Amino acid sequence: MTDDEKETRQHLGWTRLTLGAFSGVLAGFASLAVAELVSAAVRPQASPVVAVGGAAIDRTPAAVKDWAIRNFGTQDKLVLQLGILAVLVLFALVLGIAALRFRRTGATGVLLFGAVGAAAAVTRPDSTGLSDALPSVVGAMAGAVALYVLVGRLAPQDPAAEPPVEPPVEPAEVPPSGGGWDRRGFVIAASAAAVSSAGLGVLGRTLNSSSGRNAVASRNRLVLPRPDSTAPGIPKGARLRIPGISPFTTPNDEFYRVDTALVVPKVDATTWRLRIHGEGVRRPVTLSFDDLLRRELIERNITLTCVSNEVGGPYVGNARWVGVRLADLLAECGVRPPSEGGPADQLVARSVDGMTIGSPVEDVMDGRDTLLAVGMNGEPLPFAHGFPVRMVVPGLYGFVSASKWIEDIELTTFDAYDPYWVKRGWAREAPVKTASRIDTPKPFARPEAGTVMVGGVAWAQHRGIDKVEVRVDNGPWREARLAAEDTRDTWRQWSFAWQAAKGGHTLTVRATDRTGETQTEKRTRTVPDGASGWHAVVVTVD
Repeated sequence: MTDDEKETRQHLGWTRLTLGAFSGVLAGFASLAVAELVSAAVRPQASPVVAVGGAAIDRTPAAVKDWAIRNFGTQDKLVLQLGILAVLVLFALVLGIAALRFRRTGATGVLLFGAVGAAAAVTRPDSTGLSDALPSVVGAMAGAVALYVLVGRLAPQDPAAEPPVEPPVEPAEVPPSGGGWDRRGFVIAASAAAVSSAGLGVLGRTLNSSSGRNAVASRNRLVLPRPDSTAPGIPKGARLRIPGISPFTTPNDEFYRVDTALVVPKVDATTWRLRIHGEGVRRPVTLSFDDLLRRELIERNITLTCVSNEVGGPYVGNARWVGVRLADLLAECGVRPPSEGGPADQLVARSVDGMTIGSPVEDVMDGRDTLLAVGMNGEPLPFAHGFPVRMVVPGLYGFVSASKWIEDIELTTFDAYDPYWVKRGWAREAPVKTASRIDTPKPFARPEAGTVMVGGVAWAQHRGIDKVEVRVDNGPWREARLAAEDTRDTWRQWSFAWQAAKGGHTLTVRATDRTGETQTEKRTRTVPDGASGWHAVVVTVD
């Protein structure tokens, strides 16, 4: 065998290996495309990527979730889905190469992928049953067939025949068959698989996107009644006119979103129901959305904070909410707080996506404006923030209060039931810690020497902020100017006129709440009940 012939054979071998890997990826693409289309007939949450992603979130340790939120923010779900797709691509590459020698084994590997997706789908908290397995199963079957057919086109047409050695064949004279395999048939099969998969995938994504049309229509038609108890006007002086400071009211599209839903649930308000039941509920009830709107509606400004918010972090926002007092509704059902002899000390709220969030009954019924909210900043709740109904509890971190897309409320005890986050190492009860943040100047800013306005926000929901202090480098604490307070359930803006000298400086802030407790210097991480510590920024004055 000549050197040219050896080089040609080696080249053909690498070509066949590359096309085998490509076949695996193409089969995986076909599998996901078909699964996407089938999920449109079942429900979007049954899509294998969503199901496996949800299962991964459920099984991820709290510290890892906290790291993901800290590093990727609201893009953490996108990063997770991209990671799953990257793993699937690698898996598909390996299967495609293996299928060159073990054709049936490769196809079986695709079916195994489908089994994993099906198992993840049917074991999700919001699973509707075996039908959730259909997208993964049907998609895997389509992918297995695609791989089997494609790799078949790469197999030698006569496996028993030895490739000819004599006479020598120059590289330019290699037969069109590509050295024993059906090149033309492979191109046709691969092109057909790619085009049909792309078409099915686009169709499935389009149908899934339109699956919530009734929900969208119900929200678009909704005109919220005027609240029976409106929020007082924001006091004069509550909004400081300082560039860079957080606005007093956070716009809906800028309000933080932290949850585990890879697909935002779209619930039709006309078919939505809320069930209230459990220990100490003498008169269980099931309410429709119209039932809620017929009740007394109140409007309140309330600041919400996520327990995953690091010191100085962005996961805090203030909005004007409209809703029904949950305490009144519970009282009508015969519920009494533990302080009055009620048997239940925990309220477990369940969302349509299977999330469970536990709140202390005592806090929900102690007189604070705990809401079943239906409106946010003058409009119906956005889907991403819980439409049609969510819970809002001033003074508690969201993971023990802010159930979105709520559909069930059960009264029970902390000893009897651990909600989603408690099972994963977070605290049972978590009042919001007193905190403050420097919004301006930003870290590593380079302001000019002279008067520099330092400003930010401070919060201690349901206790209120009494004082904010600023320290430059290791100097004395100096009191900042507080904006007027709206209510003790909202954050307060603050400002400090700093006479800045040239050089590098560290600015630090701390707050004192209405009970007299000053924000602690001790740094803790967010797990299990929220971060603590002073926020500081380093700047260089020119």
